[in-house]
Amino acid sequence: SVLSRYENQITILSDYLEEFPETDEPVWILGRQHHLNTDKSKLLLDISARLWFTYRRKFSPIGGTGPSSDAGWGCMLRCGQMMLAQALICRHLGRDWQWEKHKKQPEEYHRILRCFLDRKDCCYSIHQMAQMGVGEGKSIGEWFGPNTVAQVLKKLALFDEWNSLAVYVSMDNTVVIEDIKKMCWSPPQGSSAAHSSAHLHRSTLGRTKNAAGFCTAWKPLLLIIPLRLGINHINPVYIDAFKECFKMPQSLGALGGKPNNAYYFIGFLGNELIYLDPHTTQSFVDSEENGTVDDESFHCQQAPHRMKIMNLDPSVALGFFCKEECDFDNWCSLVQKEILKQRSLRMFELVQKHPPHWPPFVPPAKPEVTTTGA
Repeated sequence: SVLSRYENQITILSDYLEEFPETDEPVWILGRQHHLNTDKSKLLLDISARLWFTYRRKFSPIGGTGPSSDAGWGCMLRCGQMMLAQALICRHLGRDWQWEKHKKQPEEYHRILRCFLDRKDCCYSIHQMAQMGVGEGKSIGEWFGPNTVAQVLKKLALFDEWNSLAVYVSMDNTVVIEDIKKMCWSPPQGSSAAHSSAHLHRSTLGRTKNAAGFCTAWKPLLLIIPLRLGINHINPVYIDAFKECFKMPQSLGALGGKPNNAYYFIGFLGNELIYLDPHTTQSFVDSEENGTVDDESFHCQQAPHRMKIMNLDPSVALGFFCKEECDFDNWCSLVQKEILKQRSLRMFELVQKHPPHWPPFVPPAKPEVTTTGA
């Protein structure tokens, strides 16, 4: 049976690879370059290693009486889960971690997967995301856009102490370096110490003590940049800069797609985007008694989908992950060099200081929960 499984896997691999055209052009997947003519198998493994979240059915009803499947409405939420899962993999396992079917995986991997199971007590489940969306003006069962999903992830991350992410969602196409550093260097929650000068006194270990003696460390950054790259269609002037983002080592890809059809874009080949498609309905999977998850349905082992960039809906959200401050500084340098060289229409702006006409920046904090129940 082991041999037949292996032969079946080889068949799937060969089907998968035939989907790519013969070309010398490189394929870029989340900051990694692959060459079809020399390392197709590495490309395949890189794509199948991404966590793939799709529609599910037969989970417990959302909110107790709501839907028990997200088919038809949850595709953007699933794409948001995929982007966040990629950030968590980079945080705990590293960008070069690979998944192989039937191979034992580290405990961190199963713990990441458990964050996304379709249960109300999992911090990034479809239940939590749909209910948090109500606060963003979206009723349960209503389709989300990229910006709404970003706002939901930002709120849910405040309750996630294990991963301890700082989630920054840019406003008005502008990323503010000062605000991000303030947020990522803020002291542990519950301390009232001032932290404005914390990042001025860092040791080489990346830790520092602020005025009250609290030890602070850089919180890993999930940076999401919602954008509008045109009116009804994507403006061709943005295409080169958009593709450049997939080359950055910090890349988490992009959320987007077509109207009411969301995809998770992970790379490109020429003028085609490569994406994972959540529009497959699978049955609910729970964790085993020992905490592991039967994970085969969470990895796409079929040919990745491709679409022409010009067919992309102009409403997108870019994602980046910076585990350390040096990763963020490096990202800023790459943006200056590759994105901001455009003199006229820039995809987004990167500024050092908080714009004076904006409301003051306050790092988000976990709200005090005083009621019981849902």
